[in-house]
Amino acid sequence: MNNTIALKSNNRGQLVGKLVSMDGKFDVEGEKFYEGKLEVERLSETVDILPFTISEKLIKAYDLDLKVGQELALGGELRSYNRVIDGKSRLILSFFVKEVLSPENLPENNTNTLKLVGYICKEPVFRITPFNRQICDVLIAVNRPNFNKSDYLPCIFWGRNACLMQNQKVGTKVNLVGRIQSRTYKKEIADGEFEERTAYEVSGQKLSIEEQENEDSSSELGA
Repeated sequence: MNNTIALKSNNRGQLVGKLVSMDGKFDVEGEKFYEGKLEVERLSETVDILPFTISEKLIKAYDLDLKVGQELALGGELRSYNRVIDGKSRLILSFFVKEVLSPENLPENNTNTLKLVGYICKEPVFRITPFNRQICDVLIAVNRPNFNKSDYLPCIFWGRNACLMQNQKVGTKVNLVGRIQSRTYKKEIADGEFEERTAYEVSGQKLSIEEQENEDSSSELGA
C-alpha cells in the first residue's frame, strides 16, 4: 500500500484524523457513495471537522469497517458541487477519497495537506482585521481532468500572500499548497433570528503566481 501522496496533479491532498460521523449515502449512476466527517488536529491543537466522500467500491477494496472513533488516513482531492438547501443553491465542499493510507507510516505533522493548481475566477476580496492582519479571499477554479468540469474552491490567504493576491486578475494561474479548514459562523435567517453554520475553505500557506500560461518566471512567497 502506498503511504505517501504524490502531490503532482492539479488537485491532490491527504487528511489524517478521527472519524466522528457517517452522515448518509447517495447513488451516482448506480454506484453508492458514503458521506462522513473527520476530526483533523491542527498544530495549534484546535481541530477541523471536515467532510469527506468515499465510494462503496473503495470501502470494499480496503476492507474498511467505518466505525466512529477510528483513525483514518485518506488521500484524494477537494471537490465542490451545488446542493439545493431550503430552496437555495449552495456551494458544498467535500474531500473525495481516492485511496486509503496507513496512518502510522505517514510523515509526522502531515495530517492536512492540499496542493491546487487553478485559476482565479472572481475578483479577490482584500481586508484588514481589527488586529491589523491582512486577509484576502479568492475563489479558484480547478479543472477536473476527464470530467469536463471544474471545482470552485474558496481560498483564504494571510499576510504577504494576501497582499500578493489582492491585485491579481481574474484568469491568473495560481499554484498553492495549504490545508482545508472549517469555521463556524452565524447567519441571519430572519429578523433577529440567527442560525449557526459551518463553512469550509482552503488556507493557503505557499503560493506561486503565473500571469501567463507559458511564462518562465513566477512570484513565490511562503505563508
